[in-house]
Amino acid sequence: MLDKIRPLFPYLKRYWKNLAWGGVAVVAYNLVRVILPLIVGHAIDDMGQGVTHAKIIHHSLRLLLVAALSAIFLYITRQVIIGASREIEFDLRNDLFANLERQSAAYYHTHRTGDIMARTTNDLNAVRQLLGPAIMYSANCLVFTCAALPFMVHISPKLTLCAVVPLPLASVLVQSFGQRIHRRFERIQAMFSDISAKAQENFSGARLIRAFAQEDAEIASFETANLEYIGRSMHLVRLMAMLWPSLELVLGLGLMITLLVGGHEVVQHRISVGDFAAFNFYMVQLIWPMIAIGWVVNLFQRGTASVIRIDELLKQQPEIVDDPALFDRHPERSGAESKDLGASEITTAAPAFPTHVIDGSITFRNLSFAYPTGGPEVLDNINLQIPAGSSLAIVGPTGSGKSTLVSLIPRLFDAPDGAILIDDRPIRRYRLADLRRAIGFVPQETYLFSDTIAQNIAFGRPDATAPEILEAATTAHIANEILEFPRGFETLVGERGITLSGGQKQRIAIARAVIRDPRILILDDALASVDTYTEERILAGLREAMRGRTTLFISHRVSTARNADQIAVLVAGRIVELGSHEELIARNGYYTALAEKQQLEEELAVTT
Repeated sequence: MLDKIRPLFPYLKRYWKNLAWGGVAVVAYNLVRVILPLIVGHAIDDMGQGVTHAKIIHHSLRLLLVAALSAIFLYITRQVIIGASREIEFDLRNDLFANLERQSAAYYHTHRTGDIMARTTNDLNAVRQLLGPAIMYSANCLVFTCAALPFMVHISPKLTLCAVVPLPLASVLVQSFGQRIHRRFERIQAMFSDISAKAQENFSGARLIRAFAQEDAEIASFETANLEYIGRSMHLVRLMAMLWPSLELVLGLGLMITLLVGGHEVVQHRISVGDFAAFNFYMVQLIWPMIAIGWVVNLFQRGTASVIRIDELLKQQPEIVDDPALFDRHPERSGAESKDLGASEITTAAPAFPTHVIDGSITFRNLSFAYPTGGPEVLDNINLQIPAGSSLAIVGPTGSGKSTLVSLIPRLFDAPDGAILIDDRPIRRYRLADLRRAIGFVPQETYLFSDTIAQNIAFGRPDATAPEILEAATTAHIANEILEFPRGFETLVGERGITLSGGQKQRIAIARAVIRDPRILILDDALASVDTYTEERILAGLREAMRGRTTLFISHRVSTARNADQIAVLVAGRIVELGSHEELIARNGYYTALAEKQQLEEELAVTT
């Protein structure tokens, strides 16, 4: 059991004081509870010698005092232990989110969002139940049993022995059922992840599902998965349904033995009626802890299964990280101290080298790249020099590696070390935060958050003022359309910006990149969803924003690429042509054919 919850030890250590005070409260609560049967037994024996008002008041006040103390210590127990479990849940959730935020893009290509969400919600709740109610009820059961047994033995060793005989059978039942519960709960959690992933995909792809009229098919598919989940859950329910009655039968057997043997002891005058009543009171108080064992075992089995699943996320190391050499590890420390230096300390330590101001020159040097998931090389021996403040347009057929090339600059994927340089310095020699802070990136697939337009534009600049947001929107040629909305920049865009057109989303993404005032601006086919006229107006606004910046933009339109300082033609991962618009037209190659084709399409569009 300890091995299964070992990943939680750092969190338990963090709140050891809370748990220690909770342990004190548990002991105090159960010590008070164990006195209650003695008071009842003494009261019965005392009343047997004559009932008076004074005796009634005296014993009633004693019972009231014990009940009040019991309630106070129970409150403290629940407040401290359950509170600590909530605090640990809070820390776990933050650590999970922080670790997931640090993962590279490739991680989310191989892990389903629904599965991750299931682990950070359902599994996290199971862990909280393990650290809160399971620990609290286990401690109560253990302490009360240990405290009550000496008093029961004092009343009658023979009666105690007969009463506890069935208890080992209860332990065997709990152990047997517990292992089976654990296995079935693991399967249930895995199925819950599948259902969550399917639901998330359907919600995200709602438009596509409606467009293809697949609502009924998806509903039927979800129902099939849900039926399997219910089937697995019902197996667990049946198992739990067998556990509880089995435990109650064993405990009922113990009570029956107590009545038979205890009644005989009273008749033989070996114990008093009050002692017999006190003993039965102890047995009744032990019933709930014994029954609670079944529930606690269920919580432990669920919790340990979820700890394993959560630990998998916590252990996941990001593939793209800062070079440790960039940070001062305080070499003057002793070796032992260096080993004890935590990751958080290293991350926040002072840089070993001064932070460089990025001018923006970019060099690709013998760059070849294949995705870590496997497959052939996407880029093959790319050599390219982009001076600071200049612009480069990248054109080429679909699947030629254009988006991959620009994604390597902000290290969304990691290129071989030394293959990409900024200001003649390998990009791995920059801290990720500094590198990405100098880059404004508009990805091919535009993503907007379910927030206001203003908040989406200011995403990379949370301190941006309203005039700055308006200026960025004007540069992206979207300001006038936003102002026509009833709530202007405070308009909510809906899930993934569903209330906006594709062109509007792309222009908001451009404004989001521009407002950061980056030294390097990357537009990955950012104008694909707008018409040629709007494209011209956006480019006119961007020319001022591009002045003095290094700008890379991918486009399938010659009209977009023609004004760039350089144009690179990428085919099958290789640069086959490089030069200005006029130079490439004169070569009569791929770029020339693309320009002639698009010119013909424009002429046909005008004539029709």
